[in-house]
Amino acid sequence: MNVNPFSLVGAPAQATIRPDSTLRRSVDFVVAALALFALTPALIAIALAVCATSRGPALYLQERVGRGGRPFRMVKFRTMVCGADRSGALITGKHDPRITRLGAVLRATKADELPQLLNVLHGDMTLVGPRPEVARYVAEYTPEEQRILRVRPGLTGPGQLYFSADAASLDGLADPERHFVRHQLHTKVALNLDYLLHRSVRRDVAVVLRTATWLLKH
Repeated sequence: MNVNPFSLVGAPAQATIRPDSTLRRSVDFVVAALALFALTPALIAIALAVCATSRGPALYLQERVGRGGRPFRMVKFRTMVCGADRSGALITGKHDPRITRLGAVLRATKADELPQLLNVLHGDMTLVGPRPEVARYVAEYTPEEQRILRVRPGLTGPGQLYFSADAASLDGLADPERHFVRHQLHTKVALNLDYLLHRSVRRDVAVVLRTATWLLKH
């Protein structure tokens, strides 16, 4: 079903979004550093498991569009067979045959996203914010939607939660990328813009709690 993305936004399209701040960056750095330190044994174990269960490197680097439209390499654990990004759509459903057995588990638990704490530590990403997209999808943004590029992309955010709940809808489609652009992309951006219009510590905590709740249910 088509959704008018800006019908989800409770403020005028040109309302001011709340930008990144020095405090936010400080919190990002401290939390990411502590999390990486605490999770080091688990990260090493996952990396070894990825290499042991399928051919190829443990990590997968993909160029995404960050703040100001600048590209950066987002890092995650590899969950698909090597060369999957060259043999099919960049958008995948839950049952894409290119996903490895371990990859399915990592995706279900979002453990594949843990290496992005390195992106947060480096300053390419923030803990809570709009998820970064690849350039081909950013090219579909309207001028109003491009305002989302004024902030750092996030490890989790409202749009990400929406898409995670709807990922199964891509299974079996002949052209999942077209479906994503026509039926999901602009809704995701609208949700993220709404978040940025009302950004606050309370709302960030709410997103984190919703993310944790989603993980526990799935």
